[in-house]
Amino acid sequence: MLRVHRPKDTGRSLPLVVSFHGGGFFAGTAAQNDWLNSNVAARCPAVVVSVEYRLAPEHQLPQPIDDGYDTVVRLVEDSAHWGIDPASVAVMGESAGGTIAALIALRARKDGPPLRAQVLIYPGTDWTESMTGYSSITENADNPTLSVSRLRAARKLSMPPTLDPRSVSPVKFESLAGLPPTLVVTAALDPLADQGRHYAERLREDGTDARLTCYPRATHTFLSTPGLVPAARPARREIVAFLRSHVHPAPPS
Repeated sequence: MLRVHRPKDTGRSLPLVVSFHGGGFFAGTAAQNDWLNSNVAARCPAVVVSVEYRLAPEHQLPQPIDDGYDTVVRLVEDSAHWGIDPASVAVMGESAGGTIAALIALRARKDGPPLRAQVLIYPGTDWTESMTGYSSITENADNPTLSVSRLRAARKLSMPPTLDPRSVSPVKFESLAGLPPTLVVTAALDPLADQGRHYAERLREDGTDARLTCYPRATHTFLSTPGLVPAARPARREIVAFLRSHVHPAPPS
């Protein structure tokens, strides 16, 4: 199932942004990101497709990632039907959806399709045993929007015993070179803040253009709660501006 946001009456092919919701791989729905996705579609402008990927425990990793990658490939292959420019594609995800987006970018650098950008919003980048060893986990352990117990439950429900957790932990990949320009959005009160920060640092070390923004007084999921967290609006503006600058090619000089 796909949830599609498309500007009205554009009369031309538009960039494609494929979006992935959060929920620890076992919860969540594409509709929870309508506030962000519809705005990106209107103001970028772009066709934003949000994916209802399969969820654990019935469908454990890497099935959600395969769903995401297969969706990107099929949309690009049928670009005329969707009214999209197959040469101007980006991925975007929040929390576990950020994991999916990051892993799709890592796969696409070798197998295609080429991506223009990736936006990772408070992403989970480490699903190994070290996932709870970051300082932000300790500092924000009791945060009501994402508790440590929920993180552990996500890992237990989504990770089959035969899967190497490093294969679904972007920060554990040996090389992060050759990836598209990246925006990592984190929240200062989020247990996952250091996972996002560390991933941005790794990207830069390996030569990938990466921007990191940490919003103060913001919690995990804050872009889904704009009425409660004022930082959601400037964060959304930053995401739109970043995507616009990368998915719309500059006019010839």
